[in-house]
Amino acid sequence: MTDPAPAVVPDPSAVTDRDLEVLAEQLGRLPRGVVGIAARCVCGRPLVVRTAPRLDDGTPFPTTFYLTSPGAVAAASTLEANGVMREMSERLLEDAELASAYQVAHEHYLAQREALGHVDEIDGISAGGMPTRVKCLHVLVGHALAAGPGVNPLGDEALDLIKDSWRPDRCTC
Repeated sequence: MTDPAPAVVPDPSAVTDRDLEVLAEQLGRLPRGVVGIAARCVCGRPLVVRTAPRLDDGTPFPTTFYLTSPGAVAAASTLEANGVMREMSERLLEDAELASAYQVAHEHYLAQREALGHVDEIDGISAGGMPTRVKCLHVLVGHALAAGPGVNPLGDEALDLIKDSWRPDRCTC
C-alpha cells in the first residue's frame, strides 16, 4: 500500500481571483500592480499587498508594501492625525540607535523591491520617508506586517500604538 500524496498547501503570498475581489472592495477601486499578498488577516483576507515597482502603465511605484486592510488604514490615519509622524521624525534626529535601525529598515525595503525588478527613477528611494523622516505610517505599518517584528522599528512602534483599535491577530474584516 502506498502512502497518500501529501496535501498541497497553497502559498499564502500567491494572489487569487478572490484576493483581487477583496482588494477592490477594500480599496474602493481595482488594485494595481499586485504581485503578492505580503500579509494576511487571521481570516485569510489581504492586509498588505506586495506591489510591482513599475505599474502596467509604466508609472514607477515605490510603495512595495501597500496597506489595504480598512481597519489598519484607519488606525494608521488616526496616528498621523495625532502628530505621531512628527514625533517619530524628531526622535530620528535625537536617537542614533533608532536612526541606525531605521536605516536598516530602509535597506530591507529597497532589497525587497529590487527583488521584483529595478526601476531607475526610484533607485535608492524607499517609501514612508525612510531613512531620514517619517512621512507615511501606512507604509511603515505595511512594511512591519510584511517583514515581521524587528525589521522596521517605527512600523513596529506604530503597530503597538494602534493595538487597542486594530491588531493583526484579531479579525475585523
